[in-house]
Amino acid sequence: MKVDQIIKNARIFTADRENPWATAMAVKDGKFIYVGDEAGLAAYEGEVKDLGGKFIMPGIIDSHVHVTTSIGFAYMDPGEFIVPQNKQDALNIMEASIKSNPGQKRYRFIMERKYLQGEDIVKEDLDAICPDAEMLILEGEGHSVWVNSRVLDRHGITDATPDRVPELSFYVRKDGHVTGNAFESSGWHMLFDDLEVTDEQIDSELLRWIDYSVKAGVTAVFDAGFPEGEALHERIYERLYELDKQGKLPVYIDGSIALTNPQKTKEVVADVKRFQEKFDSDHLNVHTFKVFMDGTLRIETAAQVTPYVDTHKRGGTTYSSEEMAEVLKLLNEAGLDFHAHTVGERASRTVLDGVELARKELGDKFRVKVTCAHLEIQDDADIDRFAKLGVTANYTPWWHAGCTGGKPMDIWRSLLGEERAHKMYRSKTMWNTGANVTFSSDNIIYGDFLTWSPYLGMEIGMTRFINEKAKAPERTRVEAEYPSPCEKMDIEDMMLGYTINGAKQLGLEATKGSIEAGKDADFLVFDNDLFTAAHEGFSYNTPSEVYIGGKKFK
Repeated sequence: MKVDQIIKNARIFTADRENPWATAMAVKDGKFIYVGDEAGLAAYEGEVKDLGGKFIMPGIIDSHVHVTTSIGFAYMDPGEFIVPQNKQDALNIMEASIKSNPGQKRYRFIMERKYLQGEDIVKEDLDAICPDAEMLILEGEGHSVWVNSRVLDRHGITDATPDRVPELSFYVRKDGHVTGNAFESSGWHMLFDDLEVTDEQIDSELLRWIDYSVKAGVTAVFDAGFPEGEALHERIYERLYELDKQGKLPVYIDGSIALTNPQKTKEVVADVKRFQEKFDSDHLNVHTFKVFMDGTLRIETAAQVTPYVDTHKRGGTTYSSEEMAEVLKLLNEAGLDFHAHTVGERASRTVLDGVELARKELGDKFRVKVTCAHLEIQDDADIDRFAKLGVTANYTPWWHAGCTGGKPMDIWRSLLGEERAHKMYRSKTMWNTGANVTFSSDNIIYGDFLTWSPYLGMEIGMTRFINEKAKAPERTRVEAEYPSPCEKMDIEDMMLGYTINGAKQLGLEATKGSIEAGKDADFLVFDNDLFTAAHEGFSYNTPSEVYIGGKKFK
């Protein structure tokens, strides 16, 4: 049989658990037609490439990224980053900056909440230093904002405005009055309300991301949506759809729409169905309802079973277990899948409870693919439920050095206590239960793409340490390996999590994720063997050749 390409004398990791290794393969019409030993090549004829023992693996699947949100941040000026000594110093720094740059419509700043030393900023503080323009401060983690009265007025936010989700998405109040501090999605819509972006600007950033992805060997991604940026999200999908029609989108994008307000559940489900029909091309498809089930640890909006040590709060969840079951039944009827941001232990438990309830009612009719992402904290009682209920556990492994840089144990110990701080990011424990474990980069800013790198994810997944040997931003470096050593992943675990397991999460296992006959010929060639490469500094690896659908892109 004539084929387009024959490769021999290679060390091929197939990610096929039944036949994990091969030395030869053949490609025809963009598909693998043969994978095995060199003896089997006798049945094929075509151009032969001897790789001299080079390493080959399947194309990488990054199963939680933010393609569209990153466009918003690319053109939204986040403002001046300030590092004050206390609240008054923060106000002084910002007042001086405003006075030295008169006449702006809105003044923006970024600040870590910790610099306030336990105090808080209220709208009256901001009104006093910025009475004639809008003013917004983005909290450093990106999950809360402070604004002055002019921004509140623009959005019609008053003392009577209800909170979306108690202890999760809410307006801070004092004596019944809104203070100008908004948590999670109650403030996110304020970030992009004055953003104007052209199609040319969108295309420019998308092409930059596509170029990075191809060079890194990322051949498929799950886009986790643009919370509170629905209009721009749809415009960006329109541009991706057009780029695909022009043959400029080789990376497969599995899309979604993100929900932040539970009152809009049915509306968002309908929009996902609309997107599914509107954006159906070779490399762009939409079939997932994504929800922010909780928030983050540092501002204590991540939902916990055990309260936070310092404040005794527990955080909130977007749905209760019973509401979660109803959402899953709605998605099952619509033929859609479910993906959730679940940082805290109670957030993932609520999803698991909902799956259990829905499965009990629907039995074999339940078809929704369910994924819980991030999983920074897991209660012991829930670890083995993922495998039992068929729920995918998605981790962001470059966070597994503690995520915060510096001395992360100090931060997590103060919030979670000693025991739970030692039991974060339990990916290996989850892996050992037999659950489908996947890996992702979860970024909202393109920047230099350093933290988008799957090889950084693999390194930190294996070492739980971002030291001077890692190709990573300086701000992420930590002073010691993060516990527990028993949570370190093996290289094979990382490979499978970034390939076939990711394909299973997205429902693409019939065509992607492994090097098997009949699947898309997405594969990467490396000059060095990743299975024997040093774990520290692993992030410097990069493929020498990248093939997508049998076509060479690098």
